[in-house]
Amino acid sequence: MNDLWEAFWFFLPAGFANMAPVLAARMPGLKGWNAPLDLGRSWQGARIFGDHKTWRGLISGTIFAAFIGWVQYRFIATSPEPLWFILLATGAMGFGALLGDAIKSFIKRRRGIASGNAWVPFDQIDYIVGGLIFAGLFIRLGVSQIILIFIIYFGLHLIVSYAGYLTGFKKKPI
Repeated sequence: MNDLWEAFWFFLPAGFANMAPVLAARMPGLKGWNAPLDLGRSWQGARIFGDHKTWRGLISGTIFAAFIGWVQYRFIATSPEPLWFILLATGAMGFGALLGDAIKSFIKRRRGIASGNAWVPFDQIDYIVGGLIFAGLFIRLGVSQIILIFIIYFGLHLIVSYAGYLTGFKKKPI
């Protein structure tokens, strides 16, 4: 049970980063900051990322991940690492999670899958892969830890997505 908790706790900043763009889009002061990452450009007849991958989402998710790392560091966890390292590592993990999502969107566009349409299981694992790659720049994880992170956050993604659908944050349940 301790391994489950540690895997959940470790990847929590990336999990929150993955939710941040949806929340930031609804914040009054940030609504207008919706420039797409691809700046509206297309490649091979399709948008590179699409309108839903924005600079607002990437920046807010990165900052929110670092904030969650700060909360973990200050209020709950004890860490031998200095605060600047935690902020850098968790911010990078959040950035990686959102970059993984953007790369998956790029691949979806190439495959002709419309924005907003489900692409299971890739919609659920894109941020996990990206977050873990960037986390790997700061810490080595074992195979069992990586597997636990995938299991936990794949399941949480399904649950949170469905809850977002029920509360009106999302248009589709998955």
